[in-house]
Amino acid sequence: MKGIPHFFAAALLSMLSLRAELGLEEGIKAHLGKLTDDGLPGMAVLVARDGKIVYQGGFGFADLGKKVPVTAETPFRIGSVSKQFTAAAVVRLAEEGKLSLADPLENYFAGFPEGITLRQLLNHTSGIHSYTEKPEFLGKVAKPIAPEDLIAWFRDDPPDFAAGEEFHYNNSAYFLLGEIVAKVSGKSFATCLDEMFFGPLGMKHTGIYRNASPPPDAAAGYSIAEGKATAALDWDMSWAGGAGALYSTVGDLFLWNEALFGGKVLKPASFKDMITPVKLPEGVDGMNYGYGLMMSELSRLPAIGHGGGLNGWSSDLLRLPDQHCTVVALANAMPPVDGFEPGGVTRKIAGKFLEIDIAKLPPLEEDSTVDKKTYPDFAGRYDYKSAVMTVTVEDGRLHAQLSGQPKFEIHPSAPDSFFWKVTDAKVVFQRDAKGKVVAARHSQGGNSFTAPRIAAKEVKLTEAELDAILGQYQYGPAAVLTVTRDGDSVFAQLTGQPKFGIHPKSATEFEWREVEASVTFKKDADGKVIGATHRQNGASFDVVKIK
Repeated sequence: MKGIPHFFAAALLSMLSLRAELGLEEGIKAHLGKLTDDGLPGMAVLVARDGKIVYQGGFGFADLGKKVPVTAETPFRIGSVSKQFTAAAVVRLAEEGKLSLADPLENYFAGFPEGITLRQLLNHTSGIHSYTEKPEFLGKVAKPIAPEDLIAWFRDDPPDFAAGEEFHYNNSAYFLLGEIVAKVSGKSFATCLDEMFFGPLGMKHTGIYRNASPPPDAAAGYSIAEGKATAALDWDMSWAGGAGALYSTVGDLFLWNEALFGGKVLKPASFKDMITPVKLPEGVDGMNYGYGLMMSELSRLPAIGHGGGLNGWSSDLLRLPDQHCTVVALANAMPPVDGFEPGGVTRKIAGKFLEIDIAKLPPLEEDSTVDKKTYPDFAGRYDYKSAVMTVTVEDGRLHAQLSGQPKFEIHPSAPDSFFWKVTDAKVVFQRDAKGKVVAARHSQGGNSFTAPRIAAKEVKLTEAELDAILGQYQYGPAAVLTVTRDGDSVFAQLTGQPKFGIHPKSATEFEWREVEASVTFKKDADGKVIGATHRQNGASFDVVKIK
């Protein structure tokens, strides 16, 4: 689950250190123990191999006010990790002949564009607009809503693209799938999951989160801003449904992975389909996404999993199938504590735990035939949406640096193709018909996207022009957009969300590069900024400057 403008863009590197000189358990404690020492929201982690738990523990606090520590038994909301349960329920119903993945959506819900199949809902290629990207979403999410009312709220939104033509991560699709499970089974979505999975697998601490009756000892959710924790915007989880409404513990998610990858949840052919990435049209940005699961690599070891995030909560469930290894990290902070993002934690723990397996892999080899005289062709800046990738030539070697991260050499694997040795990432530079490099195609962690080359000329504003727009803008009953600057760089941060750069198109119009969104600042007769107009996904709304 993701709010707006809570943008997702995978960072190039995870800089988390587990201190290689220490063992796994000591390394985990040395790093995550800082959450407890600093009195911060916490994280529970679990590592298992061959069906046996190697390590599990909790760090930091489930409730800061009461000083309740996180333990391995602490329940957390898990956000989009829920999607694999929704997907498995749909596939199980297909195995039982109660539905087909080729069924059109219109068989279950009227009013949506024709030609959308359940399979396209599962793999995010339906084109339906994601309701969590509607600008009004965060202003509504704290109050309960009936499923039919939520569906009616996004049903008439124009589609982002024709079904099957593109990929866009989509919470509307999975909310619909959860309701389709309920329709077909004749039971509530919660009851269906209990009877299909949670009961038979012994997952006693997993279920649909209900705000009025949360599970005992559940962690409270926090947001981190400038190193400080505040109570997060509390979603009523009726807004999440099949897209992200579950709570669980690290131990229950271990049981789930053992069952799912051990053939106890789905038939082999169905499970193979679940972990087969959707085939996208040539050049289309997207993820290596199956049904509720993403496929990637960890130091060239195949990896399968999913992360989750909503205000106050972040999670990651990772499986290394060839090593029969599961790593789980659940946190009660979103935005997270700096350096403690669950996806980075699970991958670093897995890398440490499986370092012997990784060491046995053949070394990466460079293509020594690539002509270094072509390197200046690639030098320049590339728009990575949430950051800029700067490529330079130094002493006959090519280097790349993402905003806010160290500079690293990239190594040739073929003409125009390069890879990092410090992380699992590669980039293919793209040329136009005249041979000029115009973009970079980046692949990492199961994601691929095209970053256009940035033209040399950019709008430059004076300090006075930048200072004029700084302040706070009321975006909704519980949402304030705070605009700040650091030198020539301007940042915008919505309540409970990370801070992102906004980029000037003029003295008053700025744009986000994470999604197609912009804000135009409005002045009064004296030239003082008094408000703004936010535009996103074809909609716009006015906001007032409050400070």
